[in-house]
Amino acid sequence: MRILVFGAAHRKGSFNRKLALNAAEHLAKAFPEDTVEFVHFSDFPMPVYDGDLEEKDGLPKGAGALVEKLAQAGAVVISTPEYNGGIPGALKNAIDWISRADDNPLDKKPLLLLAASPGALGGVRSLWHTRVPFEALGAVVYPTMFGLPKASEAFDANDKLVDPKMGARLEKLVLEFRGFAAKLA
Repeated sequence: MRILVFGAAHRKGSFNRKLALNAAEHLAKAFPEDTVEFVHFSDFPMPVYDGDLEEKDGLPKGAGALVEKLAQAGAVVISTPEYNGGIPGALKNAIDWISRADDNPLDKKPLLLLAASPGALGGVRSLWHTRVPFEALGAVVYPTMFGLPKASEAFDANDKLVDPKMGARLEKLVLEFRGFAAKLA
């Protein structure tokens, strides 16, 4: 199975990029036969969605490249920041562009949502907001989501989770998700 993993933040030191990388490493270790592809969200730049721009130029290059990656994947894992209690604008914008593709790359696609936040709630509000547009596009969002609170204290110098219980919880979840995704394949 090909699994696409990314943190939905542009910042290089993003907690969500680190959390997504931890998830990708758990998957690659447990399922060496799979292709686990970790990508940087910042590699898919795109303008704010604009119907006039779409009509004139079609799908922007970054959006088209992300659509292609999603289409190639058998499952997707996304770790999202929480901005002001909700979905980050860049991720919502990407979803809006993805929805304009000729073929929906998310239809019936297993999707796991993670979040990391410096706050005590671990991005849980963003997780619930983020589910909605993905489900509207037909993605099969895994029922259990993962929120990492106090993310500014959660990683060591090598970007690994400091708390072994939190690391074990993440590992258990991504492995369960992989089993779920295999059943849908």
